[in-house]
Amino acid sequence: MSTPISALNPDFAVAPQLQPSDMAAVAAAGFKSVIINRPDYESGPNQPTAAEVIAAAQAAGLAVEYQPVVSGGMTAQDVARFTELLATLPKPILAYCRSGTRCTVLYRAATGNS
Repeated sequence: MSTPISALNPDFAVAPQLQPSDMAAVAAAGFKSVIINRPDYESGPNQPTAAEVIAAAQAAGLAVEYQPVVSGGMTAQDVARFTELLATLPKPILAYCRSGTRCTVLYRAATGNS
């Protein structure tokens, strides 16, 4: 996997767009869960769908949740759901969006870490 992963703490990291083909490497890197924060087709039809990534993640033995959050449009409900996912998904968790920034902002809002 050539996608850069940025650890925010030992139990949580963020990444830019991941591909279905990355999921085995994500599992091999020790992650137990993936959160997809990028809405389907945000950058057009060439972006892999959440369903494609979910199938590959599950095949790799990962827990996976699709929580699409519109860039620049994060809501209190988005933060509440992300907080719930952080509390319930097996750790460590890897979240991704277009660049990783949206996931980082969600994480900081959910945990109070700035």
